[in-house]
Amino acid sequence: MRITPYVNQSSDEIIKLITTIQIEEFGVATSAEAQPDLRDIPGFYQQGRGNFWLAYVEDDLAGTIAIKDCGDGVCALRKMFVKSEYRGKQHGVAAALMQTLLEGAKAGGVSEIYLGTVDVYHAAHRFYEKNGFVEVARNDVPDSVPLMDVDVKYYRYRF
Repeated sequence: MRITPYVNQSSDEIIKLITTIQIEEFGVATSAEAQPDLRDIPGFYQQGRGNFWLAYVEDDLAGTIAIKDCGDGVCALRKMFVKSEYRGKQHGVAAALMQTLLEGAKAGGVSEIYLGTVDVYHAAHRFYEKNGFVEVARNDVPDSVPLMDVDVKYYRYRF
């Protein structure tokens, strides 16, 4: 497995991975059109302390994770998705993506990371909690943190 920052890879492949998991696997009411950030990854994510990483197993896109700079040392964790065939400890894709994000954030001077997620991602909730994220109320999330309309659970990580 290798993890690399986004550098002009096909956004179509990334959109397909993410929307397939969101819509087909978990039934989330969203679309590619509702996520214009995926058509402008450098402009949306790779600014300030932000970045967008891709995990590959051989030449297969296995997963994604992103961090968006929201200002004042606050960032948002976004777009963490791993293909079903690469999930689990035996593959280590999610753990490697999270480690890459946390190391990059810490090195970049981030003080807090927030995320919003939908209720049906139960395994993801456990994963975030095992990695030091603490559930918080929606009103504890700074207004500068972008959330999706479908988000119902919120987490914070502090360095």
